[in-house]
Amino acid sequence: MRRFDSIIPIVFLIALAHGQAADTAAFEVASVKPSPPIPASGGVYFGPARGGPGTPDPGQITWTYARFVDLLTTAYDMQPYQINGPAWISNERYDIRVKLPPGTAKDQVRLMWQNLLAERFALVSHHVQKEFQVEELILAKSGHKLKATEGDPDYALSGQPPKLKDGVLLTPGFVNRITPTTDGVNIRAMARAQPLSKLTGLITNIVGHPVLNKTGLDGTYDFTLDFGVPGPPGQASPVEHPAEPGADIATAVEQQLGLRLVSAKADIDTLIVDKADKTPAAN
Repeated sequence: MRRFDSIIPIVFLIALAHGQAADTAAFEVASVKPSPPIPASGGVYFGPARGGPGTPDPGQITWTYARFVDLLTTAYDMQPYQINGPAWISNERYDIRVKLPPGTAKDQVRLMWQNLLAERFALVSHHVQKEFQVEELILAKSGHKLKATEGDPDYALSGQPPKLKDGVLLTPGFVNRITPTTDGVNIRAMARAQPLSKLTGLITNIVGHPVLNKTGLDGTYDFTLDFGVPGPPGQASPVEHPAEPGADIATAVEQQLGLRLVSAKADIDTLIVDKADKTPAAN
């Protein structure tokens, strides 16, 4: 087991040297309130937080219709499958606007989110190791076919809504287009300037258990992935002329991206929500 005994004092002293203890990092201003009802006409933005370090708006973060579980995954750098808690954490949404101290680094923002959850939602939680059936994403023998992002990779995480034109993704983002088929749907996943966590998250949702990135690739990439997902048996297509089903996701990942999925088991850090208030404390 790796030991951190000698590292913790150093980190603590570095934090003090910057004028702030590690466990008191906080946003300068934070507005947190329940989101309004979603209009029947739609038109609301459910994307990730916008702004923060490494974006065109480094001093402010705006997040609309954020689920509580989204706040947890951001604060603790986890995926939703690593979070266990009451059902409401996946349904309740919040509008958040925070102001960051000048010079805030990306790593500090995560701790600020943790402290905000404790202060505004009275979050109490603990970590446990849990064994999961997983898929490991590895390189195929022929090597990957991903295109490394050109330009400034930080903009890939800015949270700006992606722009599409004629079925082509023009700006950084991750977009899924769904087409009905004779027995389910075809999905075209389009990524521009995105980390592989976007791909593993997509595959996790499709296969129903965690997908771990074991490729050694940690940059941002541009790629398109076309695959089919079968629907429930006997379900009729909602369109008159449905498309033919595409390849299953494992086949598509190998043929189109040069990556493979391998079944395995792994112990994964899991966050248990012991207590949290559904209604945040007043601003």
